[in-house]
Amino acid sequence: MLLVVTLTSCDTYNKVFKSNDYDYRYETAKAYYLEGKYVKASELLESMVTMLKGGDKAEESLILLARCYYESKDYETASQYFKVHYSNYPRGEFAEYSRFYSGKSLFMGIPEPELDQSNTYAAINELQIFMEYYPHSKYNDEAQDMIVKMHDVLVKKMYLSAKLYYDLGDLAYIGNNYQACIVTAKNALKDYPYTNLREDLSILILKAKYQMAHKSIETKKLERYRDTIDEYYAFKTEFPDSKFISEADKYYKEAIKFVKSKE
Repeated sequence: MLLVVTLTSCDTYNKVFKSNDYDYRYETAKAYYLEGKYVKASELLESMVTMLKGGDKAEESLILLARCYYESKDYETASQYFKVHYSNYPRGEFAEYSRFYSGKSLFMGIPEPELDQSNTYAAINELQIFMEYYPHSKYNDEAQDMIVKMHDVLVKKMYLSAKLYYDLGDLAYIGNNYQACIVTAKNALKDYPYTNLREDLSILILKAKYQMAHKSIETKKLERYRDTIDEYYAFKTEFPDSKFISEADKYYKEAIKFVKSKE
């Protein structure tokens, strides 16, 4: 390997790339990888991976290629190659490793909560399947930790969506916006009951119910204010020392005042 490293420092990349000596090209790609030249290593490996298929270097070459993309922070491509590896070699030496890193690669590239979360769902699915295949893996704690973090991202996205519906309702009253806020927030609480945004989602539901009552037509006000009161009691029971308690109390007082005026 030291000889190969020496050769790569003297030989030009183009000469290596055009060489018909695949052993030499492969060992040079490995040398590039060890030197941290992941783009050059991946280009060489890409040019040979099909030709190496079925040979003694086939499994290792796929793992090495996936690692090149991972180290280059091209996480989506890395995940794809880890998948190719474990699909082609489900009982191979690196199968556990490739299944784990297929999920971890996607995790490393998950977007901010405001953006599309397709890759986040894919990463969670990949890691959950990994843990099913390898329930006693040394990677399981890390896999579980990544799943928890991705759940936080997903619930944050749902919270932002619910908040947006609420804000749209405030901007120009359309009852469906407040209802959409309530449904979205409730779904978030149902799907992620242990989220640290539980209090924020709960007050958002109470606020939306109050606004629906406050801004609705007269014939629906009484029923909706009663629903607001019920929501207030549920909120106060769960969060007696909430940072939002004064705000919640305000909604309750206005709701109960209206209800009593109709009795």
